[in-house]
Amino acid sequence: MESTISREAVYRPSDDLVSREIDGQLVIVPIAAGIGDLQDELYTLNETGRAIWGKLDGRRTVEAVVGELATEFSGASADEIGSDVVGLLDELLKRRMVVTV
Repeated sequence: MESTISREAVYRPSDDLVSREIDGQLVIVPIAAGIGDLQDELYTLNETGRAIWGKLDGRRTVEAVVGELATEFSGASADEIGSDVVGLLDELLKRRMVVTV
C-alpha cells in the first residue's frame, strides 16, 4: 500500500490529545471522541517513535524531520529513517492523532 505522506508536508499533534513523558515512556491520551482506536485509551511510543513525535512541531517538513533524525542517529540510513517516519505518520494520521499544518 502506497503512503499518502508528502515529504514537503508539515504535521503537528492533534489538539484532541495530550502527551506526557512518564518514567522514560511517552504516553499519549486522546481527550476527544473519534481520536485513536476505540480499543485503546492510552498509547505509548518506542524510542524511535518518541524521537519522531518530538519533531512534529508544526514547523518542520517531513523531509526536515528525516534529515535531523539521520544526523542524530548516524547508525541508521536516511532511507530507513524516512521509512520509519512515513510509516508512523501514516498510522498517526489514520488515528487522527496528528494533523497537517
